[in-house]
Amino acid sequence: MGSAQDEQAIGHRAALLRKILTDLAIMTVIGLFLAIIGPFGTIANPFPVRLLSWLAFAYIGYVIYSPMSFVVERMHRGLDLPLLPLWIFATLIATVPMTVMVYIVQFMPNWPPVPPLDEALMSYFYVFVIGGGVTLLFNVIGSGGENSQREDSGVDDRVEAAVTEQSPPARPADTLPVPPSNPLIDQLAGELGSDVIALEMEDHYVRVHTALGSELVLMRLRDAMAYLSDVEGRQVHRSWWVARLAVEDIKREGRNVRLVLSGGLEAPVARAQVSELKTAGWI
Repeated sequence: MGSAQDEQAIGHRAALLRKILTDLAIMTVIGLFLAIIGPFGTIANPFPVRLLSWLAFAYIGYVIYSPMSFVVERMHRGLDLPLLPLWIFATLIATVPMTVMVYIVQFMPNWPPVPPLDEALMSYFYVFVIGGGVTLLFNVIGSGGENSQREDSGVDDRVEAAVTEQSPPARPADTLPVPPSNPLIDQLAGELGSDVIALEMEDHYVRVHTALGSELVLMRLRDAMAYLSDVEGRQVHRSWWVARLAVEDIKREGRNVRLVLSGGLEAPVARAQVSELKTAGWI
């Protein structure tokens, strides 16, 4: 079991490294593009200066804006809030330190003077336009397809419920385990088995929870759900699919409902799904 956990940890680190390298490559392309067009008056500078400046801004921006995804995702799951307003709020906050860094870089190697309020606000606006656009590109438009096709673009839980109703009918409760030729199961370590109890969307990846552990798979949630169409289950939240046989208890905290699964794993239930689960006999 220890060896399996080590392999899983290595796999997670490799997936994270691939994501960071991919993101940095994208930021390099964005920096090069901005250097070529020279927005906000930078076209007057020589191209080498523009290139170094915009590449520096792109990498600094990645360091500042990227951690906001952790905060947004936790608030999204914990408070069941739509992603788009959360990302707008997060971008407004992250733009403050980014504006400070941009202002400092412009005066290097000298320490910059304190800008007047109107100049500071204008700088903030410019940085927000660029930072907000890149953040939208990374986390709302291009985050694996899920964020741009569900409530993250303003669609509420009722649409999610409608999609669930149109999904293929579930098989009886005595459904056999997913065969080993399943493209989703094939990507899991053998030690995790094939008894999938839940799917959890994490950024560009899906965390596959089995009775023996979990592992990240580079796949969209809707594709992973399609590979488990023979298992009785349903999407209970925009970021979660749950196998019915894995549900052991129900936890209520005010208006929030969570399904307690095998091994103590908890899956949030979208508020619009509560009545649907009651009708289906899950709750």
